[in-house]
Amino acid sequence: MFRDADGAALRAEDRLGAALIWMGPEIPEGADHVEISLRWDAPAGTHRLGAAAVGHVTLDVDGTTVLDTEGVLTGDEGPGAAIFEAPSVTAGVTVDGPVEVVLRFRPSGREAGMALCAVTVGTETVVADPDAEVAAAAALAAECDVAVVVVGTNDRIESEGFDRTTLALPGHQDALVRAVAAANRRTVVVVNAGAPVLLPWREEVAAVLLGWFGGERFGEAVADVLLGVAEPGGRLPTTWPATGRERSVLTGAPTDGVLRYDEGIHLGYRNWLRHGETPAYPFGHGLGYTSWTLDAATAGPWSADGVAVTVTLTNTGTRAGRQVVQAYLARSGGEVERPARWLAGWAVVDAAPGTTTVTVPVSRRAFRHRAGATWATEPGTWTLHLGFSVTDTPLHADVEVVAQG
Repeated sequence: MFRDADGAALRAEDRLGAALIWMGPEIPEGADHVEISLRWDAPAGTHRLGAAAVGHVTLDVDGTTVLDTEGVLTGDEGPGAAIFEAPSVTAGVTVDGPVEVVLRFRPSGREAGMALCAVTVGTETVVADPDAEVAAAAALAAECDVAVVVVGTNDRIESEGFDRTTLALPGHQDALVRAVAAANRRTVVVVNAGAPVLLPWREEVAAVLLGWFGGERFGEAVADVLLGVAEPGGRLPTTWPATGRERSVLTGAPTDGVLRYDEGIHLGYRNWLRHGETPAYPFGHGLGYTSWTLDAATAGPWSADGVAVTVTLTNTGTRAGRQVVQAYLARSGGEVERPARWLAGWAVVDAAPGTTTVTVPVSRRAFRHRAGATWATEPGTWTLHLGFSVTDTPLHADVEVVAQG
């Protein structure tokens, strides 16, 4: 509910989410503050209740004001701080059951009208003894046939407008996974994150499923994958480090407002190849519910479009599955600095058990390098490495480039 300075209602909305943002014309003229009313079906106990917001916040629980304070930025935040780095203002509340909550928020920094209104309402159950909670989870897992643990981050850990300070999972999540895995060897961990995180327990669990940040039907999708109804057909677009201390992992923090890419063209997985370090999971990695072999690869002739590679592969399992055949280009010698290899093409294969073929197109652009103000291609022999990730490329095919352009 938007209200003016006298408390008169200007516009009401029903919202299902807890992270609320309005900008410009979305905000009614004359709005002074927003009032959020909700019924919280809280379990009996002590909780933290409040908001992430920049501005004045009041919070009433069953008609009693439990919070009346200001969310203030420190001045060190990046752009979009009111949305992505808003401070949390909370109050401790003890409840016996469902309560009526009213939160009023008036953004700060306003001059002529309200141009931006961003507030996230949140709760947190106060855990007096995290170790006891971890032990209770392990005890429950020991009684089950399979244990599923969901770990990850959220928009308070990784988002736009600020940098993460660590790749480690926050809180006691690593301890939780290790305790559950020790109690039940059939432990599956679902990772709900938007970027690489450290998984120091990855060899201690039966399976790891990366769900990224799922949408509103995320739970149904995860259930289908875990039950084998759907194939987990994704492949990693990033490299996941084992420790975060590898030489291949350079700092991403700017210095004096400038972010330097000192690795040059050796970005991402290319830097891992240059240093010869082994990550937890390489670029392009991904598993499904069947197994595959790569049998043969033949590169066609160089043409105006580049080159097409015919790959023969076999689904050696007992069910249909999905595989992504990846082609990485390399050039030994030459006068131009290049990465050890780089992704040049790929093809998705959906196939039943048995042998099949697929064509992987590799564009002429993959062979080009920058030469002054234009692009050029060195003639000669180039090598395509074919496989299922940047570090799993058992097949090779040579390409004879006969013309520049």
